[in-house]
Amino acid sequence: MSLLQRIQIKYIENVDDIRKYFAAFHLLDDFPAAVIVDDFADFFSERHFGLVPLPTIQKRSCQQRYGTTRARDLAMVRVLALCYNAIGHANAKLGTLGSCNLLLSDVHQDDTPRSLFIYQRWIDSIYTIRGDGKGSYILQNIGSPETGSKKARKAKYSIALQYLVLEETSS
Repeated sequence: MSLLQRIQIKYIENVDDIRKYFAAFHLLDDFPAAVIVDDFADFFSERHFGLVPLPTIQKRSCQQRYGTTRARDLAMVRVLALCYNAIGHANAKLGTLGSCNLLLSDVHQDDTPRSLFIYQRWIDSIYTIRGDGKGSYILQNIGSPETGSKKARKAKYSIALQYLVLEETSS
């Protein structure tokens, strides 16, 4: 079986689909090597609630659903905890035979420090990508206090030259 044939895509429309998937994760016959959730925080944003085709009775804005920013953050934490536990269960079952990893992508706009604080509790490795304004991007690994990793690394990717250079390592 080729690599592309091994990739399975699950389309999820809302945060409830994420909950359902990870709540039933332990029932899978074979655990995936990785689960990727693209635009994770978007599932908790105002934008997302306008796009989901839900029955009229379920159509609620983010503000109506969560009430406050704190309630939205709490909902995000609950889903992250569910994901964390499901991946931990898969890794315990797999033992030395393999591993299952969780990759979340997110585009931060307004609430970077608050979201970063939440992610640092539940995610082992956090990377930020920022443009430097000169046609390159800076990839930075932010150490997570939960994993004991305090070493920050920074690499620069040049689009024009198509290379990645490790710029600095700091403790």
